[in-house]
Amino acid sequence: MTDKQFYKILNKVEKPGRYIGKEKNSVIKDKNSVEVRFAFAFPDTYEIGMSHLGMQILYNLINSLDYAWCERVFAPNDDFEQEMRKQNIKLFSIESRSNMHEFDFLGFTLQYEMSFTNILNMFNLADIPYYSSDRDDKYPIIIAGGPCAYNCEPIADFIDVVQIGEGEEMMVEFLDLYRKHKNSPNYSKKAFLLDAARNIEGIYIPAFYDVSYNDDNTFKSITPKYEGVPEKIKKRIIKDFDKSFYPENIIVPNIEIVHSRIMLEIFRGCTRGCRFCQAGMLYRPIRERKLETLKNISKQMYSSTGYEEISLTSLSSSDYSDINGLIDELNEIYSDEKTAISLPSLRLDGFSLDTAQKVQKVKKSGMTFAPEAGSQRMRDVINKGVDTSDLDDTLTKIFTSGWHRVKLYSMIGLPYETYEDLDELRKLGYRALNIYKDTHNGKLTARMGVSLSASHFVPKPFTPFQWFGQNSLDEMKKKQFYIKDNIRNKNVSFSYHDPKTSRIEAVLARGDRRQSKAILRAYELGAKLDGWSEFFNYDTWIQAFEEVGLDVDFYATRQRDYEEIFPWDHIDCGVSKRYLILENERAKKEQLTHDCRKGCTGCMVNKDIAVGLCG
Repeated sequence: MTDKQFYKILNKVEKPGRYIGKEKNSVIKDKNSVEVRFAFAFPDTYEIGMSHLGMQILYNLINSLDYAWCERVFAPNDDFEQEMRKQNIKLFSIESRSNMHEFDFLGFTLQYEMSFTNILNMFNLADIPYYSSDRDDKYPIIIAGGPCAYNCEPIADFIDVVQIGEGEEMMVEFLDLYRKHKNSPNYSKKAFLLDAARNIEGIYIPAFYDVSYNDDNTFKSITPKYEGVPEKIKKRIIKDFDKSFYPENIIVPNIEIVHSRIMLEIFRGCTRGCRFCQAGMLYRPIRERKLETLKNISKQMYSSTGYEEISLTSLSSSDYSDINGLIDELNEIYSDEKTAISLPSLRLDGFSLDTAQKVQKVKKSGMTFAPEAGSQRMRDVINKGVDTSDLDDTLTKIFTSGWHRVKLYSMIGLPYETYEDLDELRKLGYRALNIYKDTHNGKLTARMGVSLSASHFVPKPFTPFQWFGQNSLDEMKKKQFYIKDNIRNKNVSFSYHDPKTSRIEAVLARGDRRQSKAILRAYELGAKLDGWSEFFNYDTWIQAFEEVGLDVDFYATRQRDYEEIFPWDHIDCGVSKRYLILENERAKKEQLTHDCRKGCTGCMVNKDIAVGLCG
């Protein structure tokens, strides 16, 4: 692609800043002077990808290696893609505008199942065969990582290498090994991948395993084809998180993105044990950075970016052991620069008004909380650890202190849910109104509003609810309208997610390798950018599954029993299946499991993967 072609296209599309590169802190190297070239591929648009902390970490990590150059590639927006296809322009990297065939690796982060067709579209734009079995040594090696990698089986036939767990140490080991093989006289991709599978913990090569199924279509087994390839792949974790790699010079985009701010990762993991939450199980154990370390990282990142907001990032940032001390220190450092310190979320239990007021980004216009369910019974079922008094106390504090609007986020279609629980979800809005009145002399001001928001529960692997059959599409619609039609107050609004998207997400989340044909067929029928409502087409997906002879209900709505073998059982996330079963049984009995910082709950992550890192 010539410069003339490139700039001519930019004049025809929205937001050309998505494609031009040359952002502050992007890395340029001489491609002829490096031994390994890595294209970090985010299977969504630039604005989404550039907001992803993992990309910033691995981009800077790989570029810290003198022998390697990491560049970026994103899924083009539809208007840019049309121009690429008109002019026969192949997918290119942002930094050097190189064709994907020039790279040793093309690495995808799997954040969301609905991005799977974007990967195939990027393959197509790069003129790369879809199936791993159709790619010889002249093509880049395709890597995948991220949360969806823990069950990558639906796209396993498309991927060469899967990295399970945290990548900072694993990636360096992997690239070092590749460099050694590449410089050997008789390089072979298969020999390299065999060496990686046998000797680097966390590396999973799907092609090195045979899979089989039972007569009833359930999963039967997955077994290694080669000696020394592990039967179970253990996730990798960073054991000394305080000393782990963290980027000092994150890229500052040329355009507004979803999260235009410094993301300061204060800890990894979560101790709460919410039974619906996949991240809470996958990222165990909890590991914190020291306050002094965080101060130093923030100073380096601030000086290199000039961002006006620092977000304290984690799964539950208010659980940081000295959150108030951290906020006080950062506010003192950045008060003269008028830099805001923000928390991505605040918990209802133990809500600290002092913390909320210290966080400059939290304005008096509104606050968001996630009770996750309307009734106390359901909050106990999902082990949320929040009771009604927490909700009442928090709402009283914020309304008394000058806030007028509140958003309450929940899920519907949770396991063991009844319509009485849905009634309680609706009543949450009225409860908030009454508390507001109690704090404002019995009156509602014009600015007062309660927003109830509900998504549809999607069962995920490695959670206590992985056996649960998702509600049918009709049942999901019935439940959302049951709530909506029974809210009759202008100060209470109710919004909900598209149940059709949640249904396909559930199909893919617990899928197996047979789904690769359906995903490819969906793509051939036009599916792409499925995470965007304007592009998602439910009927396309249903047609694709029907054409390849797969039943979406088998994957989405079917209740599993405890004896069933899952397509992801060969992946070891550290949390035992026995523990997940026990947690599901406790959910049925509406029993709470305490925060594991208060004592080990027996998930088993500290018995092997994280020995000595938690109680």
